Amino acid sequence: MAVRAIVLAAGKGTRMRSDAPKVVQPIAGRPMISWVIDAVTAAGADEITVVVGHGADSVVAVLPDGVRSVVQEEQLGTGHATQVAYAAMADPAGDTVLIVPGDSPLMTAESLRALLAAHGSACTMVTTRMPDPTGYGRVLRKDGAVVEIVEERDTDPSTARIDEVAVSTYTFDGRLLGESLARLDSGNHQNEYYLTDVVGMLAAFGPVETIEVDHEETLGVNSHDQLAKVDSVMRRRINAEWMRQGVWMQDPDRVYIDESVILQSGARIYPGVHLEGATSIGADSQIGPDAFLLDTTVGRGARVWYSVLRGAQVGDDVDVGPYATLRPGTILHAGAKAGSFVEIKASVVGKGSKVPHLSYIGDATIGEDSNIGAGTVTCNFDGFRKHQTVIGSRVFVGSDTMLVAPVELGDDSITGAGSVITKDVAPGALAVERSPQKEIPGYAERRARTAEAEGE
Repeated sequence: MAVRAIVLAAGKGTRMRSDAPKVVQPIAGRPMISWVIDAVTAAGADEITVVVGHGADSVVAVLPDGVRSVVQEEQLGTGHATQVAYAAMADPAGDTVLIVPGDSPLMTAESLRALLAAHGSACTMVTTRMPDPTGYGRVLRKDGAVVEIVEERDTDPSTARIDEVAVSTYTFDGRLLGESLARLDSGNHQNEYYLTDVVGMLAAFGPVETIEVDHEETLGVNSHDQLAKVDSVMRRRINAEWMRQGVWMQDPDRVYIDESVILQSGARIYPGVHLEGATSIGADSQIGPDAFLLDTTVGRGARVWYSVLRGAQVGDDVDVGPYATLRPGTILHAGAKAGSFVEIKASVVGKGSKVPHLSYIGDATIGEDSNIGAGTVTCNFDGFRKHQTVIGSRVFVGSDTMLVAPVELGDDSITGAGSVITKDVAPGALAVERSPQKEIPGYAERRARTAEAEGE
């Protein structure tokens, strides 16, 4: 018997006040619905159908290959959405149909597997108990058996006090589900077709089984405050898993790691760190405090603190920061340094070379064991095009040197502090470009007399 999964993802999420469908809102760096699809797949679903509606194109764009999408043209309720998906399936009558909401990314594969394992009747559903069940359908029981689910707007005062709620996650006998969907009507306060009404119908065929999970796992997203809460829970799970794998975190509640990030055992993560996209951190590296890394690779034994790195490659034993910015295309080879208030863009810094402080290096190549003095700028843009600067190995660039590209400094060359270098420098040569220093004796006294005269 196959497991056919339906993911309900047609809602607009009006309370989020966003043009984007709520199921593509990011959770730990991934669209919300991606977490749901992963859990359903890991639970053993043989086929997945996603019901889309508002912003259908943007939802379909994030679905993995092999996942079918069907459009609910009019949002007439969860029962109607299920009818649309059921009609698109090829003969689901003999199979188990698993239904999950697309806005509950915290539901785990383990819980879905437990739901499928418990399924042996017409319907089995996930329930939870909430201190405040407002907004959820109440599970109405008689002598312990489930009788029906009563939606929030249809509750009376007695039913509203029930704390056991349904969370829109079910398994159904495919044949009985089809027959029940055909009998649905919209005679309720919202004039919608409720999937929850199917539970009441199927209770007549035998007991409706339930499994209860922790309410945190069932949290849905209908507003930005709920999105933030779910995101926090997901990141807490991610951090806990990395710590189990040997990553040290001083304050996990202040560390933000996307699901796509890779960390090696022995990495040390300090507070205020954001690791996003295709970022990887090597063993024994120290990241933070207060660092933002996007699509950046950091090798073994490196240190990055109080800095922003985007699209950079940081080698082993490299030191970055504080207050450095590495822009896309930056490569720092082993033992290099990008120090305080240094910005590097689309440049290669060779092994052991250092840009210690207060410099801009753009569109440049630096060899090995060179030192770039404070205040150095590669003047790479002439107003029309970018140009390359090439700095050899063992080069000493004096402080406040302007390198006007295109220009090349040979191996072992030196530039004098305050120079504007516009021509290539030969290997081993010293290049100095300065105007002669002038001195005017007695100038301070003359200036004071002038000021006194003007004051009179």
